[in-house]
Amino acid sequence: MPVLVTGAAGFIGFSLIRALVARGDCVIGVDNCNAYYDPALKQARLAVLAAEAGDRFTFVPHDFADHPGLVAALAPYEFDAIVHLGAQAGVRYSLENPHAYVQSNLVGHLNLLEIGRHRRVRHLVYASSSSVYGGNAKLPFAVEDRADHPVSLYAATKRADELMSETYAHLYRLPQTGLRFFTVYGPWGRPDMMLWIFTRKLFAGEALPVFNAGEMYRDFTYIDDIVAGVVASLDNPPSDDGLPKPGGSVKPHRLYNIGNHRAEHLMTVIGLLEKATGITARLDLQPMQAGDVPRTCADISAIAADLGYAPTTSIDVGVPRFVEWYREYHGV
Repeated sequence: MPVLVTGAAGFIGFSLIRALVARGDCVIGVDNCNAYYDPALKQARLAVLAAEAGDRFTFVPHDFADHPGLVAALAPYEFDAIVHLGAQAGVRYSLENPHAYVQSNLVGHLNLLEIGRHRRVRHLVYASSSSVYGGNAKLPFAVEDRADHPVSLYAATKRADELMSETYAHLYRLPQTGLRFFTVYGPWGRPDMMLWIFTRKLFAGEALPVFNAGEMYRDFTYIDDIVAGVVASLDNPPSDDGLPKPGGSVKPHRLYNIGNHRAEHLMTVIGLLEKATGITARLDLQPMQAGDVPRTCADISAIAADLGYAPTTSIDVGVPRFVEWYREYHGV
């Protein structure tokens, strides 16, 4: 099955493509490899894909926010499904550079909807985020919960993507699945995320910036579990049968949480990092940062019932795996 994957050089995109080509799929990957974080890491991921995938992977270096250019760049290639993972990520950076989120997350998402519509793809799977739940106090977060009070621009763009997708499912009957990811981590992860930042600081002998005095809880989801959920979603498009789907749509559009269904205390994760690195952490306790929330936890009952999704990797297994990869990648 030929699949178009955006964000091909990113953490989840790279990991998904490895899984797809391993089972025999052909993938066209799109990424502009921008400098939001070190492009060398993105190039290293692409090098792994080139070595593992051979002719089953074709890389198209392009900015998917450029619609005419994207259409032209993809013209030579055939694909019957899209996994749109590319985005401008990060809550903090949205406070510094809001326009990047409008271009990548809003304009870019619209462009992939248009590509999917005109190519008549059988399924478009796209990345949303747990951040759409904003400051909701009810836990765990369920796809039926309201998601109209975002506390960051990043969250607002992701919720807007879901609404645009609902429109395209209504107007053009484009089958779509939106995936609300919960704190993805693991080997080949992102340097702007907590686990990488804390690991780097531990090895450098620096204090860890701990927000909300450590009273933070996250539903940490290991990358292999995320990929399993994406693949299961991709292989099972929603039906255009007029029946309600997870998230409430009666169009061929559904929303799923992909998480571990556990709210892990930040201090527990720091303890696992200390054990894996052999280094005792120094803590720099800070107040809650703007745009952040103290707790997340995923209700995964919808995707479990529909697709059999069942995460298997706990943090006491996943965190040491990440540290082991980090040591090897950086030679520390």
